[in-house]
Amino acid sequence: MNFDLTKEQQMIRDEVRKFAKKEIGPQSEEMEETGDYPYESLDKMGELGLMGIPFPEEYGGTGGDWVGMHICIEEISRFDVTMGTLLDVTTSVVGQELYEFGTEEQKQKWLIPIAKGEKIGAFALTEPDSGSDAGALASTAVLKGDNYILNGTKQFITNIGLDNASISIIAAKLENGKIATFIVPKDAPGFSLSKRYKKMAWTASATHEIVLSDCIIPRDNLLGDPERGLAQHLAVLETGRISIAAVAVGLAQGAFDEALKYSMGRKQFGKKIFDFQAIQFKLSDMAVSIELARNQYLKAAWLKDQGRDHRFEAAAAKLYASEMAEKVCSDALQIHGGYGYMTECPVSRYYKGAKLLQIVEGTSEVQRLVIGRMLGGKKR
Repeated sequence: MNFDLTKEQQMIRDEVRKFAKKEIGPQSEEMEETGDYPYESLDKMGELGLMGIPFPEEYGGTGGDWVGMHICIEEISRFDVTMGTLLDVTTSVVGQELYEFGTEEQKQKWLIPIAKGEKIGAFALTEPDSGSDAGALASTAVLKGDNYILNGTKQFITNIGLDNASISIIAAKLENGKIATFIVPKDAPGFSLSKRYKKMAWTASATHEIVLSDCIIPRDNLLGDPERGLAQHLAVLETGRISIAAVAVGLAQGAFDEALKYSMGRKQFGKKIFDFQAIQFKLSDMAVSIELARNQYLKAAWLKDQGRDHRFEAAAAKLYASEMAEKVCSDALQIHGGYGYMTECPVSRYYKGAKLLQIVEGTSEVQRLVIGRMLGGKKR
């Protein structure tokens, strides 16, 4: 059993960490305050090939693997969680669904610009009355001649409001009741964005409602099997769970770094607060929890790279890492005391951002249901 990263994976970790510290870290507080996305930084991420790590070179990628991709997501999230989740949605979900289920023409047209970082994508599954129960969606798709006509509303859609968003992968019910998925360009007739949601954190992550009003797309924009759209979505969401685990580890690592630094500089009763056993114990528990979560998401990503079943590992990684992140960020804030509650303190941003990780890409409750079903259906 070898836990060493390959030379390529080490290079990704070191280069992305250097880039994120220099380029993203200094902007993260302003991004949270203003809600503005750093498009120049996104362009640089594209130039570095960060959006296309797991895809072959012929589709605009770098020919890497999913372990390397998730290391990248962790390092970006260490400095800003919204940038890390952009990679989750664009690469792990949208890009992967295009690569796994798209036709050659669809890959050439839609995947290559995404893998190169020239465009980003969105994933539209959730509806006002369909969240965890994804199969209950009400959006419809009717074939008329050479076009599909889509109607419905999607909510909480990440990325689509950004200027460089090109497409949304949308799930809708066919006339036979089966769920299919479609590539819907942002400029398609009948496609519109409604309100941008105001969130308690992650403000730079543009999150919108999508309205489909007799939205017209060519029948060639059907993605994959017309009767297995939901199964396709769920398959790529397994990777999304690993990605959110990597985001959570990055976020927690960032909070830990701040807490450790603060404990070394802050003095009380004539000595550094790090020298108090209570603080050392808290930091030790934080470090152990982060490392356990990191090992779990890396195992899940490695299994995916090997083409092996990773459903349990992905759900376990997402569940543990997301709940770990909230606890670590809470402890980091506690170490900072009153200062940690001030908005100018980085840990306040980490703390606010941690909660959403237990909700996106399947809530903690859904992960427990998924794991429970696997435990009841097979031995491990």
